[in-house]
Amino acid sequence: MQKKIPMRQCMGCRERKEKRELIRVVRGTDGTVSLDFSGKKNGRGAYICPKEECLAKAIRSKALERSLEAPIGQAVYDALKREMEVGHD
Repeated sequence: MQKKIPMRQCMGCRERKEKRELIRVVRGTDGTVSLDFSGKKNGRGAYICPKEECLAKAIRSKALERSLEAPIGQAVYDALKREMEVGHD
């Protein structure tokens, strides 16, 4: 029997993709927003493709902020951009 592959929706392009292909942004229990590469941090998560055009769409539409129910600082967006430039593994 084949193992089920978890799917998540990108907040930029709105496409459903495998969870491991996406970058998770998490609002922790203390209210801080950060990147979660392990996919296991506690808190509310939202996912985004590792593509700059998806990030631009998500910023423009405020999709990440709505999904996480919290304001997102420029530092988190800058960290996402840097991660996309070096490549997500």
